[in-house]
Amino acid sequence: MRRHLILENGSVYTGTAFGATTSVAGELVFNTGMTGYQESITDPSYIGQILVFTYPLIGNYGICAEDNEAPTPSASAVIVHEIARRPSNWRMSTTLPAWAAEYGLPGLTDIDTRALTKELRDHGSMKAMLVDEVTPAIKSQLQSLSLPRNQVASHQPVLSPNQSTVTTDLTIAVIDFGAKASIVDALVRRGVKVTVYPPDVTAEQVLAERPDGVLLSNGPGDPASMLASLPLIRRLQAQLPLMGICLGHQLFALANGAKTYKMKFGHRGFNHAVKRLTDGQLAFTAQNHGYAVAQASLAGTDLVVTHEEINDHTIEGLRLKNRPAFSVQFHPDATPGPHDASALFDDFLASVVTEKEQLHA
Repeated sequence: MRRHLILENGSVYTGTAFGATTSVAGELVFNTGMTGYQESITDPSYIGQILVFTYPLIGNYGICAEDNEAPTPSASAVIVHEIARRPSNWRMSTTLPAWAAEYGLPGLTDIDTRALTKELRDHGSMKAMLVDEVTPAIKSQLQSLSLPRNQVASHQPVLSPNQSTVTTDLTIAVIDFGAKASIVDALVRRGVKVTVYPPDVTAEQVLAERPDGVLLSNGPGDPASMLASLPLIRRLQAQLPLMGICLGHQLFALANGAKTYKMKFGHRGFNHAVKRLTDGQLAFTAQNHGYAVAQASLAGTDLVVTHEEINDHTIEGLRLKNRPAFSVQFHPDATPGPHDASALFDDFLASVVTEKEQLHA
C-alpha cells in the first residue's frame, strides 16, 4: 500500500506502508543510530514525534520483548529507507512490521531517508503527517496543526521494579517525567531500592518516604511547559543529592534560574562526543533531545557547566556550586548506545553515600 509523508514546508515523500495504516501527525525528527531501533521507538522522549532513521536498513534483528524502554511504542510513526524482510536473531520474538501492526504503529519504507534528513538539517524539525492521499485539505490541516508542548501526560508510567535485588541500604526516588526503563534498571543493577513517583508528586510525599537521593528522569516535550515541577525540584535538591537526565537536566536548569531554547533539529543518536570540562576527557554518548540550556542564561545562577558537546558546544552537563546536585543532557544508561558515561550513576550514588554518612556522623 502506497502512503505519503507530507512536511510542513510542502514536501511530499511517497513510500510503502508497514505496520498500522492510520493517519498520524507529529514533529518530524531524525535519529542517526546504526542500531537500537526498538529502544528508540519505545523511548518515551519520542512521544508525539514521527521518527526517521538515517541508517538505511532497519528491523534486521527483529523485536526482542525484553529490550523495550516502555511497554508499547512511544513514537507516533516510523520512517525508514528499507525494512528488513528476513530478520535473524536468536532473541527475537517477532518482526518489526508485525510488532508495529500489533501495537498500531504506522510505518513508511522505500523512501529516500538521506534526502529527507538533509531537508530536516536545512530547515529544522517540522510538523508532518503520514496519510493515504495528498489533498489541499490535508495540507491546510497540517499548516494549522498545533502540536502539544507537554507530552508527559501521554507517558505510561514506569513501574517500580522488583526490590529483591537490593544489596545496599540506599533508596533513590525517581521522578518519572517519561523515564526509560533502562534508567531505573541502571539503579537497580547497583543494588539500591528504587521508588518511582509521577511528575505531579509533591515534595512532602517524596520526603515522607525518607529517600537518600533523587533522580529526575528523561521525558518528552518542552521543558518550559513544565514550570509547575520547578518548586518540587528546588525543595528536593535543598535536602537530598540529586541527578537529572535529559528532560530532567533541562528542568534542573530551569529550577535554578537558567533558560532553555528549542534547537534547530536536536541531538538524536548514539555517537555524540561530549567533553568533560574539568579534565578534557571525551565520551561518546547516547542522546535524544530537541531542547537545550541557554549558555547566556547561566550568568548570576549557582550553576556550573561540567560537560559540552564538541561539535556545537551546547551545554551537556551542569552542577550546583553549593549542593551535591548535577545533571547531564545525554543518557548514561546507554540503552542503546556507548557505555562511556555509565560511571555517572556511580558518581551519583557515591555522593548519596557521602551525604548520608555526614548526616549520621
